Amino acid sequence: MFSWDELRVRTMRHRRLIPLIVDSAAWAAGLVAAVVTRFGPGLGGRLGGTVAAVLLAIVLQAAVGHTRHLYRGRFRYASFEEVRAVATTTGVTAVGLLVVDVLLSRHPVPASIPAMSGAVALLLMLAARYAYRAHRQRHQRPDVRVAAPVVLFGAGEAGVHLLRSMLHDRGGRYLPVGLIDDDPHKRRLHVLGVPVLGSRQDIAAVLSATGASMLVFAVANAEAELVRDVRDRTVAAGATFKVVPSVSELMDQPVAVDDIRDVQVADLLGRHQIETDLNAIAGYLTGKRVLVTGAGGSIGSELCRQIYHFGPAELMMLDRDESALQAVQLSLDAQGRIDDPSVILADLRDAEHLKTIFRTRRPEVVFHAAALKHLALLQRYPGEAVKTNVLGTRNVLDAAEHVERFVNISTDKAADPTSVLGYSKRITERLTAWTARHRPGSFLSVRFGNVLGSRGSVFTTFSAQIAEGGPVTVTHPDVTRYFMTIQEAVHLVIQAAAIGRDGEALVLEMGRPVRIAEVAQQMVQLAPRPVEICYTGLRPGEKLDETLFGAGEVDRRPFHPLISHVEVPPLDAGQLRHLYANGEPRTVIAQLAALCEALPADRWERAAS
Repeated sequence: MFSWDELRVRTMRHRRLIPLIVDSAAWAAGLVAAVVTRFGPGLGGRLGGTVAAVLLAIVLQAAVGHTRHLYRGRFRYASFEEVRAVATTTGVTAVGLLVVDVLLSRHPVPASIPAMSGAVALLLMLAARYAYRAHRQRHQRPDVRVAAPVVLFGAGEAGVHLLRSMLHDRGGRYLPVGLIDDDPHKRRLHVLGVPVLGSRQDIAAVLSATGASMLVFAVANAEAELVRDVRDRTVAAGATFKVVPSVSELMDQPVAVDDIRDVQVADLLGRHQIETDLNAIAGYLTGKRVLVTGAGGSIGSELCRQIYHFGPAELMMLDRDESALQAVQLSLDAQGRIDDPSVILADLRDAEHLKTIFRTRRPEVVFHAAALKHLALLQRYPGEAVKTNVLGTRNVLDAAEHVERFVNISTDKAADPTSVLGYSKRITERLTAWTARHRPGSFLSVRFGNVLGSRGSVFTTFSAQIAEGGPVTVTHPDVTRYFMTIQEAVHLVIQAAAIGRDGEALVLEMGRPVRIAEVAQQMVQLAPRPVEICYTGLRPGEKLDETLFGAGEVDRRPFHPLISHVEVPPLDAGQLRHLYANGEPRTVIAQLAALCEALPADRWERAAS
């Protein structure tokens, strides 16, 4: 009796013989056909020579194929790689037959036979593989009795990957019955046997004609306007609308059936990703000791996940929130060991502790993402912004004496700031610029807009309000903001360290600003029941429209068409000695505003009044 493992090994070995048996039969048929074509049905008395040639061809095919790994289970059966190996092996075998035939004094077959029979044998081998592939594909298709018919929008790379994933899943829930694409050159094409049936204007007709009750948006790098338009047409036709993840969510992985998800507000507001130079990114992260402050936050945790993808020598995650630290650790390592040295529990306000960490762990690249960012709360408690955002950043900069690259995470609110958040982040940009002039490494800042889905963002607020039944509160019907996905923001941060120059701030081209009222409307449309929207008025320090560039800043893009480089005037950390975090809020705010403009300390009181 064989054990299960032994039986499985023997079965696999027998299956590997099937291609050799097929190819041997192809050579036999090819040689016989060539001889019959040359001499007629009687073989012209060359039966013995033909049999000898067949045996020799089989031996040569097996030997050469073995060296090409053709019969050793290295190729997926009926793949293009196998076709190339089959063609090479058959060609070498035909040449070998010809050489042996010429060298023998008594030729078994005429010299023209090896080439003719090789061509016929190759054709039969490829035909057999094609037939097997077609049979396997039919067998792997979802069962039409249980799978739901779906239409895919997008016949590009993402759509083809998704289509292949659906068609190769025997137990799949979805059966693709048609494709829709706006490219007129793809009309009436068939992709993996599935027809392209029209453009977005034909969505309703295609859904009705195919009987599909679902449309899957399979464009991984689409503009928000396209997503909204296709969604509206699909919903109007009475069908369900699903999407595949964006390019940044996929992290260079091909899209598959399991990636299909419900549409989110981030999809309706912006999906188009910036191009990033992955080679440049990998070059400065791979094999380096990398430290991320604020690693438990929305930006910090995504930074950790993407940096981990580039294989650093060591990834150090620093935060004062132990629960958030454990969450990001678990997202990278399912074990989540509590003694993992990559997790560092520390507070930016503790300058001596930070210096000890930098001295003992010696990070080479630092991403400084730790900050307080809630605009309205910081207006009430500006001293906390001073302690964490301003003095905390100074502490990190002081500790980073020997780093190669330092990237300070800033915000568009630092451009012509009017709020405590904007003031504090502008000061961090200036402190970073000053450090760049006095340290050997590269020190720079990255400035971007609001992040879709980050903790404390307008989306989390709106989601909570919708869950409670409303109302959804919007400050002003005309207030606008720039929005980015978390993945896109992190791509920019990582790209900045590769192309940014000392002391400057990098600003992403974020497209058109979005009305917050429109965000609320899109989220309300996705809600399971009607929700009211009400307006509460602008809060202290809040702008009606955000700006990306401050007064006097020039939009220059020397290295990347979507990334601007602006000069930042330096601020000596010594000027912070007059900043009193525990003072009267009005005075603290005035001091922060004065530091942004580099006013002398003796003018702070006048600014406060």
